[in-house]
Amino acid sequence: MISRLSHKIWVSILSVLLWVVVGFTAIVGGATTALALEYNKEILIEADFSGRDLTDSSFTKANLRQSNFSNANLSGVSFFAANLESANLQGANLTNATLDSARFIKTNLTNAVLEGAFAANAKFDGAIIDGADFTDVLLRQDEQKKLCKVAKGTNPTTGRDTRDTLFCP
Repeated sequence: MISRLSHKIWVSILSVLLWVVVGFTAIVGGATTALALEYNKEILIEADFSGRDLTDSSFTKANLRQSNFSNANLSGVSFFAANLESANLQGANLTNATLDSARFIKTNLTNAVLEGAFAANAKFDGAIIDGADFTDVLLRQDEQKKLCKVAKGTNPTTGRDTRDTLFCP
């Protein structure tokens, strides 16, 4: 009788400990929070950031030529004066990003969401913007006209037409 009772107590204690360990792991280890990183003035040519959560990170004046940011969360990121020539930002979330004075020459922005981004003085020569969402993006008028010449498609995430978000005629 005592051994059976002792066994039940040990099983109960182990069960409680297991639930504590599982719960603690789920809370601490399972919740992946984004850690804002600084890559200011770094030379990161052909770097692979695809699929990463880089929320609020900073790439100010970084050389990111031919880098891969496809499907990355770049919400609130600063690309101020960064070189993103021929970079891949396909499907990236650039919501509320700082893109001022950045170079998006021949950059792939297919299906990217740029909602609320600040892109004054950004250059988009030869950029691919099929399905990109430019809702509430601050752009220079000459860049907006340039983008309207190639704008087409609907963003799969927001359901918005690229031409509509750029206020194309």
